[in-house]
Amino acid sequence: MACGKPKFNAALRAAFFFLAGAAGANALPPRLLLLDGAVAEHEIVAVGERGTVIRSVDNAQTWQVIAPVTSATLTGVTFAEDGRHGWAVGHDALILATTDAGLTWTKQWQSENLQDSFLGALALDAEHAFAIGAYGLFLATTDGGKTWARKKITEDDYHFNRLTRGPSGTLYLAGEHGTLLRSADAGATWNRIASPYTGSFYGVLPLDKRTLLAYGLSGRVFRSTDDGVTWAAIETPPPPVLLAAGLQLKSNFLVLAGQARAHFVSRDYGKTLTTWAVPLDTAVAALLELSDGSVLALGEAGPTLLPKP
Repeated sequence: MACGKPKFNAALRAAFFFLAGAAGANALPPRLLLLDGAVAEHEIVAVGERGTVIRSVDNAQTWQVIAPVTSATLTGVTFAEDGRHGWAVGHDALILATTDAGLTWTKQWQSENLQDSFLGALALDAEHAFAIGAYGLFLATTDGGKTWARKKITEDDYHFNRLTRGPSGTLYLAGEHGTLLRSADAGATWNRIASPYTGSFYGVLPLDKRTLLAYGLSGRVFRSTDDGVTWAAIETPPPPVLLAAGLQLKSNFLVLAGQARAHFVSRDYGKTLTTWAVPLDTAVAALLELSDGSVLALGEAGPTLLPKP
């Protein structure tokens, strides 16, 4: 298991230069690593290195740089269904909060141990949210972030990489060493899902109440039709690289992306994957579907609009 703070496993490369057209907005830096994003009401919020928070109100056509409140890398961002209340998490054991759809942020929680690193977050509503991270780091709030309780939900101290919510409300947690967990009671208790391999998972896509797609290292993708009781390996086109992001579109097409030139699409509900030809050759950390059905990739190249698959 790697020591130190986990970081997105790729070198920064030249990024696209976006000019923000909104009043008071600034140009994005020409080199910008983004690690996560979320849709808040009609806005898009993305976070990344050196405390970066950017915001778009026009479907990613232009971007506003939000005044930073930290220099720590931000690795995850999430919003409640009201689109106003949200949280961003990152290195230096830091949780930020917003109540205005990401326009302003405040430091809400920070551990005394600054070596703790968060890797993701998930809001259930304006009062209930989770923050997860390295070495089994797991925090929950039930009062909108006024207090955060740290919990140990596994005996191991493996990294927790991503937390997702299914259409029936079931929560799924993916991590290293084959870690897959499920909670059917809004995170109060967690049960292990039998893992189809022992490598790292970077996410679980819950497609419906029973169908799951889990993805991770070396292009590994697995599909389950019985909520994780059994799994079938799904072949991915070369190269066999880390898959860091997955997205189910409104069309029910699925898209996966990760390290450079690894972009895949499924048009049969995850039964098969084919190469998705996009004009992007840098690593992707997160994918978002926008209101017009287009896909936004976040990663080494900053925010990049991709064609519909």
